[in-house]
Amino acid sequence: MEQQDLQYKIGLTLLHGVGPRKASLLVAKMGSPEAVFREKLSVIQYKTGISRHVLQSMKREEALRLSEKHSEYILKKGFGTHYFLDANYPRRLRQIHDAPIMLYSMGNVDLNPSRALAIVGTRNSTPYGKELCDSFVSGLKDAKIQVVSGMAYGIDICAHNACVRDQISTIGVLGHGLDRIYPSVHKRTAQLMLENGGLLTEFLPGTKPDRENFPMRNRIVAGMTDATIVIESKETGGSLITAELAFDYNREVFAFPGNIGQVYSAGCNKLIATNKAQLITDANDVLRYMGWNAHPTMKSSAAAKLFHDLTDEEKNLVDYLSEEPAHVDMIALHLRIPVSKINLLLLNLEMKGVLRAQAGNMYSITQ
Repeated sequence: MEQQDLQYKIGLTLLHGVGPRKASLLVAKMGSPEAVFREKLSVIQYKTGISRHVLQSMKREEALRLSEKHSEYILKKGFGTHYFLDANYPRRLRQIHDAPIMLYSMGNVDLNPSRALAIVGTRNSTPYGKELCDSFVSGLKDAKIQVVSGMAYGIDICAHNACVRDQISTIGVLGHGLDRIYPSVHKRTAQLMLENGGLLTEFLPGTKPDRENFPMRNRIVAGMTDATIVIESKETGGSLITAELAFDYNREVFAFPGNIGQVYSAGCNKLIATNKAQLITDANDVLRYMGWNAHPTMKSSAAAKLFHDLTDEEKNLVDYLSEEPAHVDMIALHLRIPVSKINLLLLNLEMKGVLRAQAGNMYSITQ
């Protein structure tokens, strides 16, 4: 990516008083990040409907100066960059209303795996929780699933370490810039993760791990995965925030139950009791519920037998989904068919028993 192009994209995140939603509106109406910075304010006001006062307070020149320094550093360090309209941006994350405009990464990251799970829990994990975490991750070994967590003490780092041990792709989402690891004792794990996964953040280099950053980090963990697994949690805290966000994003939530009266089981039990999480006892429960037991080739074979009863458009759609589940927007984009028509095709195929709907507008071949 050229520095000037990157500079404009980073600049969007530095505009005063402009969050992700307003930034995406500006780009949609103006056509490009560069136009947001170069066009006259009167033109931007006319095209976007944003008040003159708000536009003047954005401090475009200051944002552009700061982004120049950041873009130089990012390119020098070789960090990955993921703009919200680029193909390498997490497609699942793009579905949420408050998705970041920019993400930065290190490692061998694939942000659009066919299957992705978030594993979260308390920082003060018990031996019971750590054992559950180890066992759960081991149960994912042959399922080609990417595990996402937050690099924190407790369940987070237990999940990352188990993934490194079992050679499962894992992404650590940070609440600070890529120029540091917090907590520092997790540096070794972070280095090992770069070989099969890596680190991801929306925060620019130099950003410290301030308290307010971590709830923002949690929405990325919930938003870039198909489901969230809560292993141990108090009734309040970061893992409960992540689970609530996943629920609000129409993603699946699963929780391990625990003894009544145990502090770090209270959050899981609450999620289950309020029907915000499915009760699970092992990885097989999740694989079965998500429809991830069958091998893709088995799905393809089953789909082929049904081809003679399908229209050409339905055959193309089934053939596309025979490899892996896909989001309705990606199906429409791949087949070059309007989303409204895709939805009708999907409904027909679902009624025929060929496809099944999954969380987050994802579809897969019926097993």
